[in-house]
Amino acid sequence: MVVASNRASSGVYEDEAGPVLVEGLRAMGFAVGPALVVPDGDPVGAALREAVAGGADVVLTSGGTGLGPTDATPEQTRPLLDREVPGLAEALRARGRELGVATSVLSRGLAGMAGSTLVVNVAGSPGACRDAVQVLGPVLGHAVSQVRGGDHPRPEQQHGADHDHGHDHGHGGAAGLDPGPAPDEGR
Repeated sequence: MVVASNRASSGVYEDEAGPVLVEGLRAMGFAVGPALVVPDGDPVGAALREAVAGGADVVLTSGGTGLGPTDATPEQTRPLLDREVPGLAEALRARGRELGVATSVLSRGLAGMAGSTLVVNVAGSPGACRDAVQVLGPVLGHAVSQVRGGDHPRPEQQHGADHDHGHDHGHGGAAGLDPGPAPDEGR
């Protein structure tokens, strides 16, 4: 979990958006440390590269997706992506529109795969982060399973299954998830 904010990283104010995403990821079953707050620009790219190299399953960023002169999170993210997952970024913007936040369409956030890590840029407000948790909650576990070679859930697996996703992968601020058995185990 990487927060891009010049002001929060310099102590002008405390970041309020990152903790929303951290708690949301934990509620989804991901093992995640506290948000890493860095200035906009190159430090975001460095934090992303470190999380990807560390084997994180998912890395969410908060902030730096707008039109401001220092907003550069998408520019730091795009070079790392092997494959984009545009539906996730589109869903985040759509959720904001559904809730009457007209400015959500100004987010330039991206989502995609950097190696085996899913990276998703989220706008920097606490409200946008709460919306992101609602949008991402139903799909992140499945996405991680797919990246690891998992199959699509069968109808009998979708109803009443009790999945424990609390495995700690030890990647600090990056998120790790234990999506259950490997593709050839118990399927």
